[in-house]
Amino acid sequence: MADMSAQSSVDFVLRPFEGIPAEPDLVAMREIIPAATAVATLAKEYGGREITFVTSLPESWPALHRTDGAVLIALQTHAGSGDLSRDLADRILAALELEPGTPIVNQTIPGPGPRLQDILDLTKPIDIHVHDNFDFWLDPTVERSKELDASLKEAADAIIETVQLKSVPHAFWCRMGAREFLRWSFAQDEEKVLDALARLHVKRESTIGGGKYIGAFRASGISIPVWELPRGSEAEDIEEAAAEFLPKFTAAIDDDSALDVYQRRARAGIVARQKTLR
Repeated sequence: MADMSAQSSVDFVLRPFEGIPAEPDLVAMREIIPAATAVATLAKEYGGREITFVTSLPESWPALHRTDGAVLIALQTHAGSGDLSRDLADRILAALELEPGTPIVNQTIPGPGPRLQDILDLTKPIDIHVHDNFDFWLDPTVERSKELDASLKEAADAIIETVQLKSVPHAFWCRMGAREFLRWSFAQDEEKVLDALARLHVKRESTIGGGKYIGAFRASGISIPVWELPRGSEAEDIEEAAAEFLPKFTAAIDDDSALDVYQRRARAGIVARQKTLR
């Protein structure tokens, strides 16, 4: 593996998680969720064992071979080579070789090699679990000190409260100060997502649970639309509304007709409210 200052020979990949069924959740973990884990299974030719994607690790470590043997791979790190999938695959394979209790401290730029799509068993589910603390960093069998508990509590206190919706996939309620939002990660082509939102906006069907569409994040080649919800809304308050919105959105995605003048105007406004992450 080369030093971070080395020139990468890996081509830039706009959508590094494409082809992985959990793509929207992995992107959400990388960009908008403070604390979460997702267990994946390696392909048989790479050992067939489980590894765990996590949002982050202590001191921004890229990976950790935990003392109990669990291998944790952080998603909220920089993509050095231009292909995040290649970077993460390289970290997984390197972490597997470490002694338990050892982190990967420095990021490296790998050369060409296997990607996540090559080393993961894509027939096995990758289910995300959102946490309200960072206890997943630790081997649960190791005795914890008062100092460690205090450090974990301090980190947990800084977490933006986030809840994964149960009624629809890849959607996350969060509270920031006195305001609540719905952030929904979609794997469909981002241009089609914009078209669908424009179609629904013209029909006055782009709201969810009384919440107003306010913009979208563009990350890892997909779109994460955001709605600001009525003040005081809890995650359970919007479950039904989100479930009712999804089939309308899906129908709008599947509509291949050209946008009319009103829809094009709406789309221009929607595009203006996008923010690209990383």
